[in-house]
Amino acid sequence: MSDTITLDELKAQVGGDPRHSEWYTLDQSRIDAFAAATDDHQFIHCDPEAAKNTPFGGTIAHGFLSLSMLSTMSYDSEKALENTAMAINYGFDKVRFTSPVASGKRVRAKFITRAVEEKGDGILVTRGVTIEIEGESRPALTAQWLGYTVLEKAT
Repeated sequence: MSDTITLDELKAQVGGDPRHSEWYTLDQSRIDAFAAATDDHQFIHCDPEAAKNTPFGGTIAHGFLSLSMLSTMSYDSEKALENTAMAINYGFDKVRFTSPVASGKRVRAKFITRAVEEKGDGILVTRGVTIEIEGESRPALTAQWLGYTVLEKAT
């Protein structure tokens, strides 16, 4: 299987079948590492004893930890566009944290290509993304993620 996709193949994905990443465990060590990297040590994330007394019944992953996992999750399921010089995270149109992820739960991303637009020297792609929590009906988050790919200049 090729690691790249043509522009025509990418355009054909619009509104098509979803693609899924591998499963990733958001365990307490990952949560603590994220807390250390971001200086967000709120007890619902980092203090298992205190978090037992919350409606969550234990620690939960930061919403931004789940969101930040999208980059690595995309590497599992999204092919690079042919002739890519550089791919850039262009931002989000909408992000909603819809359900907490309990420490130790596994999550994966579902990607659906929503739009492909030729823009300037590259391609702007909008993907609908959902982070699913294994064994649960509600997702951890939903978002509209934009990525911009700068194409190599023809020689």
